[in-house]
Amino acid sequence: MFFDIKVVVEMKHFFTSYFFTLFHLQVVCGHQWKQLELANYFSKFSKAPVICKLVGRKVLDGVGQPTLEVEIYCTVKNYEKRICSTVMSSHSHIPENALPETTEADEKERNDSVNSAVEWVNESLNMMLRGLKPTDQCKVDKILGEYFTKKVEERKEVQKQEEEEAMLALTSCTPSATSLHGKKKSAKPGKKVAVAERAIPCAEPAESVLQGSVAIGGTSLAVAKAGATISHIPLYLHIALLKRDQDSPKEMTLPLPMVTLLNCEKISPAKLRLVKEVMLIPPVQLSLKQGIERVLDIQKEMMRLLQPPGEAPCSQVADSKKGRAHNTGKKAPPRALKRISHLGCLITGCDNLEQLLLLMQTVCNNIGLELGTDMHLAINCAAHELMDYVKGKYEILTGTFKSPDEMVDMYVELINKFPFIMALIDPLRKEDRQQWSNICCALGSKCYLIAEDAATYISKLKIDQNINVPMCSGVVLKYINQTKVSDLIELTGLLDGQRHITILGSPDGESSDDSLVDLAVGLGARFIKLGGLSRGERVTKYNRLLAIEEELAKNRTLREANLEFIAFAEESQPEKQLSNVLPPPEQNSLPPQRSQPAPQVHSLPAQLPGNTLT
Repeated sequence: MFFDIKVVVEMKHFFTSYFFTLFHLQVVCGHQWKQLELANYFSKFSKAPVICKLVGRKVLDGVGQPTLEVEIYCTVKNYEKRICSTVMSSHSHIPENALPETTEADEKERNDSVNSAVEWVNESLNMMLRGLKPTDQCKVDKILGEYFTKKVEERKEVQKQEEEEAMLALTSCTPSATSLHGKKKSAKPGKKVAVAERAIPCAEPAESVLQGSVAIGGTSLAVAKAGATISHIPLYLHIALLKRDQDSPKEMTLPLPMVTLLNCEKISPAKLRLVKEVMLIPPVQLSLKQGIERVLDIQKEMMRLLQPPGEAPCSQVADSKKGRAHNTGKKAPPRALKRISHLGCLITGCDNLEQLLLLMQTVCNNIGLELGTDMHLAINCAAHELMDYVKGKYEILTGTFKSPDEMVDMYVELINKFPFIMALIDPLRKEDRQQWSNICCALGSKCYLIAEDAATYISKLKIDQNINVPMCSGVVLKYINQTKVSDLIELTGLLDGQRHITILGSPDGESSDDSLVDLAVGLGARFIKLGGLSRGERVTKYNRLLAIEEELAKNRTLREANLEFIAFAEESQPEKQLSNVLPPPEQNSLPPQRSQPAPQVHSLPAQLPGNTLT
């Protein structure tokens, strides 16, 4: 066999260059791989990332109100790197029926507060936190707390000077002061009014919020997110590790969502004023995804029923004797005002509470669901907005008033008649402590009695022993103003030790930041109150909750929730309130046991007895 010499030479050159190239690639790749291994090895000895810069910015929340965004920059391997940011939710205590002047003053105050917060972050906090590790949450929060205390003292000094100047100006006007004293002596008819006001505790003045305080909460949460990012773990796990002293939980439970279906405006033309929100709570047997799908089915049917008569057929409410009696003549089904509330739900109004609950039963029956088994209800009464201080009674319907004791009797009758109501939020004012005690003893074993308005300021709730939190099943905590992550961790630990449930709630002015969901999961909250399934800033949080459920299920660390009602002991004293059983905060210590008898705990039945409407 003969070969062409040229072909042989070319083949020789080809194979020589091929093997040489292959060998060179192996050498280069091997060298790079060794470099990578060396880099990874020595990176273990490199300096941990530290905070190098904070940036505060004024942004808008979900309802167009100004709020604060905080960005965290860290030095990572000698390079400045943006780690994360957080946007705080705004919160307002102005009721729905406030005067326009009050609303305008609140908006101006909020705008000034955000401007001050931006200044705090970009100047003082930026310098104070520089060089700290984002994983050292306790140290960061301690510095933030000391800075806030300093600002409070400065504000007190300013107020003291203003009061002294006012007193000097007052003492210079002696004739007017004398005339005022003369008027007071002749004003005897006012005694009866004073006695009438003593019949009910007066409303306590609203807690003053220090301008710029939102910078404390925003910075604390941003540092927590940065610590989770640096540690390459999700925020909820980072929070859980902080709460458990770095002891990783084997299983985690998702909080049950309280999904707002209806917002019953208290200034609507309808008569009912007692109800602010109607919320749906899926049963624990369902996954979160299944529960959300069921809520969406109920929402679609509710929208169909509340359509104006000319647009869609409207079903009759509750096929029962009492239902037919209430819907003959002028008792027609309530109509939606064709608007979406800032809470992300439909706005409607009803003439009475029973009409609203019968509507809910009809909606569920139309799609083959039974309230109490396939879905539970929670009602936010917001009773602190109902008090008529002239009469000393709650105006539950337009022109219908009830005393605090009558309110307790009404709620007992309501829960006995509609046992599918799982929770009542703010059924009374926080000042009506005796009635809170009475309602807890009467209904504590049947539903949750939740305080929301009384637990607005978490920092005060944790520190002060004379706070205004009545006896209740649990509290709604909101991450606002100067609240720090460490405050939430410490307070939820105390509440867990006292067998009280924790609900994390979103403020009125929500943002698109979904950190609240991670906080609720990491802290082990029993419920989470996010509003309705509309508006992007609220749906974003539900999507985050669904993503966490999927992640935990994939890792086989998801534990099913277990709901328990608390039967408060009848012999417990009325003054034994939640505020009195919270021990003073101590670092790295467990809360002591309560001195009063431990409450009896009843598991939630798989199926609540159905109500009979006769």
